[in-house]
Amino acid sequence: MTTTGLGSLPGDDIREWTKVLLEAVDIPFLAELPARPYGDMLSRAVAVLTELAVDLQPAGWRLTGGSDPRASLDQRRARSLLAEDLDVLEELADGYTGPLKLQLTGPWTLAATIERPRGDKVLADHGARRDLAEVLALGLTDHVAEVRRRVPGAELVVQIDEPALPAVLAGAIPTASGWSKHRSVDGPGAVELLSLVTTTAPTVIHCCAARPPIEVFTKSGATGVSVDISLLGNPGWDQIALASEAGTTLYAGLVPTTGTLPNPEQAANPLIRRWRELGLDPELLKKVVITPACGLAASPSPADARARLDLLRRVVDAVGEAADA
Repeated sequence: MTTTGLGSLPGDDIREWTKVLLEAVDIPFLAELPARPYGDMLSRAVAVLTELAVDLQPAGWRLTGGSDPRASLDQRRARSLLAEDLDVLEELADGYTGPLKLQLTGPWTLAATIERPRGDKVLADHGARRDLAEVLALGLTDHVAEVRRRVPGAELVVQIDEPALPAVLAGAIPTASGWSKHRSVDGPGAVELLSLVTTTAPTVIHCCAARPPIEVFTKSGATGVSVDISLLGNPGWDQIALASEAGTTLYAGLVPTTGTLPNPEQAANPLIRRWRELGLDPELLKKVVITPACGLAASPSPADARARLDLLRRVVDAVGEAADA
């Protein structure tokens, strides 16, 4: 069994966090530090959109439109910050061999967040959201190639973050006026765009919202699914069972992101209990990756977040003992 985090962390010291992650988890990752300007998950995705110009407005990121593809000042700053983070990773991971994870906001969450040039979300325009997904896939391919060049011993894993996808599927994303909702997207439509970003490297799709669409993730080509176990209801567990038996890796969010730290057995119990109730093979349980419930940016301090990461390996021990019992 292995451990990893889900991307976001508190504080603004990328050098210190990179050192920590190369030691604290089995699958280290390029951290997102949203306390820094342009350090959040959306800005990270905007940074790799090399074929689309986007600027930052009071309401958030917006496509600029027109035929001039030059990046805005804000987009250039996001790209600069990503390049600086990669410089740090290249330096500190010199000689590293093993798994390494990159996180990127997925096409549906981007479409539900970024605005079109004349207002409202990209989600409202079928052609625009496909264009955005295609550009994102191209940018991800370049990003993965760059990290492979900088850390040649790394076995890259890509995490696609889709927190908004359940709301997209349910038709629950508000329009710009706030008086209505965008039309829902069906499962095949969701799979179509997601599948554009699952071909560059082994891909885990992360959604820590309630009712994550596991079947959509697996049909899109994801090799792993990442969920908050505390939010997973019966339909979700049934889909997890089918996915696990088909060879999909479960990234199980077991350690809470805030509040009192549980002991390892308390954290592990929801996974162990449901695994047994579903009659799943204990050997498959040993292949689960243990993670926090979601990103740790909301932790009150870097020290608190480090304590939650340190707990992961003790949870692995508790799950492993149960699998062997």
